[in-house]
Amino acid sequence: MKKTLGYLKPYGGTVALGLVLKFAGAVAELFLPLLLEYIIDDVAQNNALDYDKKINMVVILGCAMLGCAIVALAGNIIANRLTVKSSGNMTHDLRYDLFARTSYLNSRQVDEFGVPSLISRLTSDSYYVNQMVARTLRLGVRAPILILGGIVLAFSRDAVLACVLLGCVPLVGLIIFIITKRSVPLYFGVQKKQDEMVRRTQENVTGVRVIRALSKSAYECEKFDGTVKDLAAQEFRANKLMSLSNPLATLVLNLGLVVLIAVGAVRGNSPGIVLAFLQYFVIILNAMIALSKIFVVISRGSASSSRIESVLAADVSEHTGEYPADDSGCKLRFKGVNFSYNGVENNVRDFDFGIRPGQTLGIIGATGSGKSTLVNLLMRFYDVNSGQVFIDGKDVREYPLEELRKKFGAAFQNDFLMAASVRENVDYGRGLDDEAIIRALEDAQASEFVNGLEGGISFNLAQKAANLSGGQKQRLLIARALAGKPEIIVLDDSSSALDYATDAKLRKALAEGYPDSTKVIIAQRISSIKSADLIIVLDDGEIIGAGTHEELKETCGEYALIYATQMGGE
Repeated sequence: MKKTLGYLKPYGGTVALGLVLKFAGAVAELFLPLLLEYIIDDVAQNNALDYDKKINMVVILGCAMLGCAIVALAGNIIANRLTVKSSGNMTHDLRYDLFARTSYLNSRQVDEFGVPSLISRLTSDSYYVNQMVARTLRLGVRAPILILGGIVLAFSRDAVLACVLLGCVPLVGLIIFIITKRSVPLYFGVQKKQDEMVRRTQENVTGVRVIRALSKSAYECEKFDGTVKDLAAQEFRANKLMSLSNPLATLVLNLGLVVLIAVGAVRGNSPGIVLAFLQYFVIILNAMIALSKIFVVISRGSASSSRIESVLAADVSEHTGEYPADDSGCKLRFKGVNFSYNGVENNVRDFDFGIRPGQTLGIIGATGSGKSTLVNLLMRFYDVNSGQVFIDGKDVREYPLEELRKKFGAAFQNDFLMAASVRENVDYGRGLDDEAIIRALEDAQASEFVNGLEGGISFNLAQKAANLSGGQKQRLLIARALAGKPEIIVLDDSSSALDYATDAKLRKALAEGYPDSTKVIIAQRISSIKSADLIIVLDDGEIIGAGTHEELKETCGEYALIYATQMGGE
């Protein structure tokens, strides 16, 4: 939690001012019982004073009590406002750094944390940390001052009655300590259940069309209901344990209150001092209850803080090194590449091929054959387990990531479009002029439908581009990939929703408009890659065929079968 609380440091001045005001308000509140005792014992029951003098002193002391009450009220209100401000600013900074760190996690780290868990840490966990800091600053300073100050002032008035007070405090503290210690693991479990709920929600929102198409809404609702019930049960166990703190603390302090009255009656203490001690008991009782509430939010906040800090502590530094160069003259080269996602069984084996600058690489194969994995290794979303991947004769692990990724213009299979204008989606923060954007739209065969939209490239897309068809989305994604005139164009099954005529126009535009760019085209249909300079056929992570279209028809049975099925070849 140390790293998380470090985000309060820039707002130390605001926090310090709030603590000073809290201290002043708490001290002012502690003087109220003393003033009340003085009014009862030293003024009201003082027969040496005449009636008018008693009235004047009661008014003066009453005004003093009113002043203390105003100081306590104003100090708490202003301090609470400062607390909200500082905790809010701290949470803003924490969320920003958490989002930034999440954005720079490599793909393997994202797999380890899990996307639902990362979403949960950025939302609910950061909220619980905010609540922990805000409530601790609001009550965590005031409550100890009231407890300690109340005990000190009580001892200054009557040591015997003060011992009754003092005897209650350790018992309440022990109760809170034991309950808090046992609750932290339960709140870790709550956060894990929340991750599961977020995952279920994400899956259902993403796959809503499939769910409706298969009439499985009731089935998914039932599964979600089970997840929510598990979360509710875990929260109930944690909250049931924490809910014991308030009643037990109240019980101990109320028993102490009974003992206090009994001791005061036996010892014959004055009404004023007994009443003052009753007020101190009330003050300390409320402070201890507030302290127990703080430990509730600290229990939950510390669990959330640990989860957040595990992400912030993740190593996102670039790991580059020196590796043997490739002198084959290829723009892209895979040399003896093996890779495994789980570190147990290789997902790709013995990848070995290369293409020269300006050439086109076509990749085809069944689902799960390793097509997208090849792109992941090429763009260094993952590092190879063995072998090397080269760009311009240099191992990709020698490039700084920003320099490496700038070489690519990519449209992936499961890419996204923002709820923004067509211009913003194609540009994507690169500062491209409208001429480059319009040219990319034309090459991607998207200009015809974009020009028909209200406002053209200024037309605003709905969330997830729900106001466009599948083919229109794909063409915008391809336009984004082409807009920066990249060295390497990667199209990962990004033309599957295009009709054959549009697909043919796209291939022609790529050949004529981007002759110097090296293309990597992953496709399920042969028509999209038949003109490629090199086509590789993948099956279960292995290259089972490599060559041109004509060569593969003769040498690769799998390719010939696909060709016969799709194109009517013999």
